[in-house]
Amino acid sequence: MKDFPHQHKHKHKIIFLPLIFTLILLLGIRLMPWDRVNWGKVEMLPGSAITVTGEAKQDVASQIARFTAGVTVTHQDKQTAIDEVNQNMEQVIKVVKDFGIPEKDIQTQSVSVNQYEEPRTRVKQWRATNSIEIVLRNVDQASELADLLADAPATNVSGPRFTLDDTQQAEVDLMQAAIDNAREKAKAIAKASDRRLGKVLTVSEGFQSQPGPILRTLEAGLGTGAPVEPGTETVYKTVTVTFELK
Repeated sequence: MKDFPHQHKHKHKIIFLPLIFTLILLLGIRLMPWDRVNWGKVEMLPGSAITVTGEAKQDVASQIARFTAGVTVTHQDKQTAIDEVNQNMEQVIKVVKDFGIPEKDIQTQSVSVNQYEEPRTRVKQWRATNSIEIVLRNVDQASELADLLADAPATNVSGPRFTLDDTQQAEVDLMQAAIDNAREKAKAIAKASDRRLGKVLTVSEGFQSQPGPILRTLEAGLGTGAPVEPGTETVYKTVTVTFELK
């Protein structure tokens, strides 16, 4: 008795279907995370992890010093007050530039002209002001610049205020130290829980620089030789790390 072509196709299907089902079953068994299966209830258990915060800090020498120099002139004539302020400020800027401060590190902070009335005499006066901020990048010259500004035609001078300028290298140095600190904390917790620390799952970082104090405030005419110490600032690095627990 002859088999027809459609009967051969039917037999092939009968043979291949169990084979395909068997391959799928074997693949599923291989990929199954058996260590996370609770055999009592046959349910998947969530993976264990621990998240800790690590930190590191470093004292960094102050890198720049900021000064503020201002000129204020009061006069009954508005234009006279403006002219005198402009002339005095031009002299202050010249002194600063001659000291070696580049133009990009000299910035105008405020310029104002306003009229007011003397409380006693009831005479109306014009007050003109102009102030600049100066950035000194060689902090070893802070005392010298402070003396120079005290003798300049400025009515008020303040500074130096020491700060950091570039913290990139400090961040790089502290990153590994902060992660190591987080790892030590996680190891202690894992040991106390009779577990082992696994691989790092996630890392997020933060950066904080603690501002330095205003170490010295000068007034015009204070005199020369004011002691100035740049000091240091503490740079902090914090990281939040999630570790696998085994």
